[in-house]
Amino acid sequence: MPKFDARHPRLYVGAPLSAGSGIALDRNQSNYLGNVLRLTAGDTALVFNGQDGEWEATLAGRKRPDRAEIVRQTRPQDRLPDIDYVFAPLKHARLDYMVQKAVEMGAAALRPVTTQHTQAVRVNIERMRANVIEAAEQCGILSLAAVHQPLTMSRWLESRDADRTLVFCDEEASLHDPIAALTTSAVKGAGIDVLIGPEGGFSEAERAALLAVPKTIRLSLGPRILRADTAAVAAMAVVQTALGDWR
Repeated sequence: MPKFDARHPRLYVGAPLSAGSGIALDRNQSNYLGNVLRLTAGDTALVFNGQDGEWEATLAGRKRPDRAEIVRQTRPQDRLPDIDYVFAPLKHARLDYMVQKAVEMGAAALRPVTTQHTQAVRVNIERMRANVIEAAEQCGILSLAAVHQPLTMSRWLESRDADRTLVFCDEEASLHDPIAALTTSAVKGAGIDVLIGPEGGFSEAERAALLAVPKTIRLSLGPRILRADTAAVAAMAVVQTALGDWR
């Protein structure tokens, strides 16, 4: 894979990309480039749209950059591993952190689910999408994680593909080597769902329903109780190491 260029700013744009085309930048992007980074016409930026790879672009504009002239492709489009990060929503800054870290760790989709002990009922989907884009821009990520509307735990269990493997991160699971638990399990077919519960944990009824799901791997994340946002990073690291694209 071509090396990621960390020297130039990266921008997500919602338009097709090809050599010789021009992309209008929105007001926030123009302000960031011109007033924060002090870039002017003729400087270089990198742009991506989640579909056409990454492209080098020359900035244009009179007072501050408001257009990107596409020059050449610097990296082809990639594909994320088929890992859905399923989580009970948190409040404000901790949810922002969780979304950003799940994206950095390679989640292909973010699925909020409400449980009996979920503390944050309302989910700002647009804010989640903004955090997905920001994390992708800053970390050289080409493919954007999909953000789904929240569902109740029962609705999500009813709607999910039964062929997918469910990695159920359970604070009451017996302490075993998580890498061994994943690598010795038969994981084949239609992707992986990594489930993290709320700060109050799963109810007994929810735990029983989850353990009844076919192709479920019940996983311990160590001897200490982790905050939900910390568990996101720990769980994704374990799954990516054993089953994902870190191998």
